[in-house]
Amino acid sequence: MAKQVVAQIKVQAPGGKATPAPPIGPALGQHGVNIGQFVTKFNAETKAMDGMIVPCVITVYKDKTFDFIIKSPPASVLLVKAAKPIDASQAIVEKGSGVPNRNKVGRVSKKDVRKIAETKMKDLNAFSLDAADRIIMGTARSMGIEVVD
Repeated sequence: MAKQVVAQIKVQAPGGKATPAPPIGPALGQHGVNIGQFVTKFNAETKAMDGMIVPCVITVYKDKTFDFIIKSPPASVLLVKAAKPIDASQAIVEKGSGVPNRNKVGRVSKKDVRKIAETKMKDLNAFSLDAADRIIMGTARSMGIEVVD
């Protein structure tokens, strides 16, 4: 017989560096889950994503056990990591633009967009890689990042 699901919790934590501090601790604590056990398992599975923000869906069962599914990092995080700054005085792009239609903060190539789309494909609502590319390009545009050939 299947276990009875009590809750599904969605959290985002740095890969390999999660701690029981907020937001993870309070979210799991209110459902009676062993927070230390979750943090240990999460850090072991996301060790390769060293410090990158990783979404996770935690399913909590009635007997206080849990399962979790690790998703791919958000497209915005991957775009900021791949973007080259427009302004030569900056070394990296730190965040998206506050006014994306006027102020551009970085550039990303179509090859980088394709890599990000391949990484995100299982989590995107797209049937083809070209459709996934267009989704990622839309995210880049809304962040003030230009897509160049």
